[in-house]
Amino acid sequence: MGLPSQKRTKSSGKRRASHFALAKPVVNKCANCNASILPHHACQKCGFFKGEKKVASKAKLNKK
Repeated sequence: MGLPSQKRTKSSGKRRASHFALAKPVVNKCANCNASILPHHACQKCGFFKGEKKVASKAKLNKK
């Protein structure tokens, strides 16, 4: 088995691991009701996607 020929220092290990940070999720606003939604997803409150009603909203489903 291969062994490391040189010790990896603390600073080089931290530099290597600097790219492992988590990215913040991207959040958009619904064009119909201004609710926060994920990109490429239908709005959970009003059911609109790209300006068209695509999904029955949860509020109407709960009333039935």
